[in-house]
Amino acid sequence: MRLLILTFLNGLTLAALYFMVASGFTLVFGLMRQINLAHGSLYLLGGYVGYEVSQMAGSWFLGVGAGFVAMAVIGLLLQTLLFRFMEGQELRQTLVTIGLSIIAADLMLAKWGGLSYQFDPPEWLFGSTPMPIINAYPTYRLFLLGVAIVIGVLLWFFLTRTRVGMMIRAGVDDRAILSASGVNVQLVFAITFAIGAGLAGFAGVVGGTALSIAPGEDSRYLLASLVVVIVGGMGSVPGAAIGAVLVGLAEQFGLAYTPTYGIMFTFVIMVAVLAVRPQGILGRRA
Repeated sequence: MRLLILTFLNGLTLAALYFMVASGFTLVFGLMRQINLAHGSLYLLGGYVGYEVSQMAGSWFLGVGAGFVAMAVIGLLLQTLLFRFMEGQELRQTLVTIGLSIIAADLMLAKWGGLSYQFDPPEWLFGSTPMPIINAYPTYRLFLLGVAIVIGVLLWFFLTRTRVGMMIRAGVDDRAILSASGVNVQLVFAITFAIGAGLAGFAGVVGGTALSIAPGEDSRYLLASLVVVIVGGMGSVPGAAIGAVLVGLAEQFGLAYTPTYGIMFTFVIMVAVLAVRPQGILGRRA
């Protein structure tokens, strides 16, 4: 029972991290239909930037803010300088962003080396929280779960209850009509891309505090984001949350009970969902 509960909590907190990364990816890939395979690089670079700022300033919160803002600016530049000229060209977007991710990985390796970096969170997040049966659980992981829930609620509210969110969804469905109504579609899309990239950088710092940041993490979280968005449904924030929970729990229970074949469960879930609902659990039919 102790192993079961511990594995379940580990799966939920891992799902929280996957959701934070995938929430930005679902805005760009799932909602805007722009293929950014450099999203994992934004996660890792945001973690490195946040680490440098937190070390220099002595504040973990400044590191979190720096990771978000720096990646939001880079996302804004990517949308303005690259993606606006590649609208509807999926193959071109794929090849360009793969190239960018390779270049970024080499530059980060040259700058920060092959070492792993660990953040120091505030003192009140150190230690563990008493819990029944398992005795205690790391406080920071519970904090991570709470942050993911807040981000999910805010994103859902932003997309469904605000004017900008409605313009984003309208622009995806029919750009011509939205533009004809006087809305600057490029500005709306640039803001969306910046938010998605900023969330990746935010997750890099918050996730790097729970685990670590090191070369190779960009590919891992890009793959996790792809699976989460495909399982949950493209463009759906609640779907991304459901997909993240399924993937996180499958990964942790697989590692706990069948370590040799643990990674298989993630892809079994993806294949099963695609076989029954090709658009994802909460995705819309094309």
